[in-house]
Amino acid sequence: MERRKVGILGATGMVGQRFIQLLNNHPWFEITWLAASDRSAGKTYAEACKWKLDTPLPPRIAAMTVSPNTPEGADDLPQVIFAALDADIARELEPKFAAAGCAVISNSSAFRMAADVPLVVPEVNADHLSLIEQQSWRKQSGGYIVTNPNCCAIGLVLALKPLEERFGIESLFVTTMQAVSGAGYPGVASLDILGNVVPYIKSEEEKLQEEVGKLLGRVSPNGVQMLDARLSAHCNRVPVEDGHTECVSIKFKQRATREDVLAAWSEFQPLKSAHLPSAPLQPVEFDPSVDRPQPRLDRMRGNGMASTVGRLRECPLLDWKFVVLSHNTIRGAAGAAILNAEVLAMMRKLDPLEVPAGAR
Repeated sequence: MERRKVGILGATGMVGQRFIQLLNNHPWFEITWLAASDRSAGKTYAEACKWKLDTPLPPRIAAMTVSPNTPEGADDLPQVIFAALDADIARELEPKFAAAGCAVISNSSAFRMAADVPLVVPEVNADHLSLIEQQSWRKQSGGYIVTNPNCCAIGLVLALKPLEERFGIESLFVTTMQAVSGAGYPGVASLDILGNVVPYIKSEEEKLQEEVGKLLGRVSPNGVQMLDARLSAHCNRVPVEDGHTECVSIKFKQRATREDVLAAWSEFQPLKSAHLPSAPLQPVEFDPSVDRPQPRLDRMRGNGMASTVGRLRECPLLDWKFVVLSHNTIRGAAGAAILNAEVLAMMRKLDPLEVPAGAR
């Protein structure tokens, strides 16, 4: 695979930093452009960013000059843009980059539920990427927007997809315990979260309920036909640094034994032959221990890209219940977007598209 030049929008934030960490020495992508708000533009990245991750800031990135977050006047604008923006800012900026002919791989919620925008977890619904051909930007300039889901939805649908394929899902009840890193930096005030649980995260329950329906839905001529299942979510912020934990109760449309459920998870390897750099060998790992998964012990399985399930047992109200854990800023954010870009690269959807003269 040829090495492509890529840029990062919102490069100084926590998800932007995670993009830099994961893309450093990536075999397919090379960071050549960084952009952030006006207060950071013109500075070196080291001057503009308070680096908060547990690996050193790469010297080459530290010396790069941060550009304004606009495609206008950017002579060195790369074809591929990873966007790590707040939803309100993304709603304004991401279409500008798509209109400029860029493939915008977004971590934002701004366009996730748009009818012509793919909301994708590659192991779950890579076929939804066909929706980019319906976007006006694609037709006019070759650009488009692809999104990855909410951090909780990703770990959850990895565990749900093999079950939905084999048994069908009638209803779900999910309670999340979400790490503070999901709120960005500086995030939740220490006096609000230490020794505490906050049973409210703005719009999180609505996002989880909507996005799971789209992710497990079917592509149709009019967009995506949502999954025909009921989902109720409770979302809580807990004093954990990284790793979202979810307690799930599920009712199937067809009967499934414990052995059936375990086989569905263990045999789920849809990207095994694709050899994508960021794809975990086993996207869903089952831990039989009575007290696992745990964020501190299991969030880095599959280099932070796997979903760990455990505590599978019968549910007296529905059919089965289990616990799901995933790393919220790797699999749940930057890593998810990078894996989407790897799939797009394999599909040759990152190559420049022939467009009418003067369209860009």
